[in-house]
Amino acid sequence: MSLLSRPKHTKGSCYQKITPKSANWDYVGFEAHDLNEMEILDWKDQENESCLVILSGLANIIVDDEEFLNIGERMSVFDDLNPHAIYVPNNKQIKVTALTKLELAIAVAPGFGNFPARHIKPDDMDSEVRGEGSNTRFICNILPEKEKADSLLVVEVKTPSGNWSSYPPHKHDSDNIPVETYLEETYYHRINPPQGFAFQRVYTDDLSIDETMAVEDKCVVLVPKGYHPVGVPHGYDSYYLNVMAGPKRQWIFKNHPDHEWMLNK
Repeated sequence: MSLLSRPKHTKGSCYQKITPKSANWDYVGFEAHDLNEMEILDWKDQENESCLVILSGLANIIVDDEEFLNIGERMSVFDDLNPHAIYVPNNKQIKVTALTKLELAIAVAPGFGNFPARHIKPDDMDSEVRGEGSNTRFICNILPEKEKADSLLVVEVKTPSGNWSSYPPHKHDSDNIPVETYLEETYYHRINPPQGFAFQRVYTDDLSIDETMAVEDKCVVLVPKGYHPVGVPHGYDSYYLNVMAGPKRQWIFKNHPDHEWMLNK
């Protein structure tokens, strides 16, 4: 199967829909929606917790009887602002009303009802610069390991023109704590300007998976296992939203041994 999912409007506002069944894995689901002003999205997931990330625009979000009103701030994922997000436990009725044009990402993974719904504000999110030189990228930890959730890990990354990201190549496909954890992952990509592209390679040590993709705006790359670096051509900036989940909610990765030297020089 191809690991690249191109945007496709099949019904309503949704143009990306990844499920464990469609991805042939066990934990991660992902949706991306474009809503027009005053458009409504209404659903309930009995089994999965959710993290609703407002990529751009403003919205009212109601979870059962709890209201999160006028949520959002940035008008583009490339604005120099952290997003707003809502964490929702499983088995809750969710209603999203777009107050402007709205780009919404929905990350899902198994939920067990251990934590209440909450607004994750931009100031609650840790930001960091990772890498150096042409390996520099900018990280926003939306729902990291230290924050409460049953399964989900959610992070966004902005990579400047000409730089590499998720690099040196690393993987997290073995349940082998403290060396590594098993986490499935999706990459939701945006490109600025949108007619551009980036490259992403997904490959395993034995090359049983070895797929290199030209990734265009609003594409999703599936990472069931293996290393998964991203390269951004000159003239275009990259944004991606990562969703991870697995049997244990820990992110422990292993760098490719052939390329780890550059971290130790």
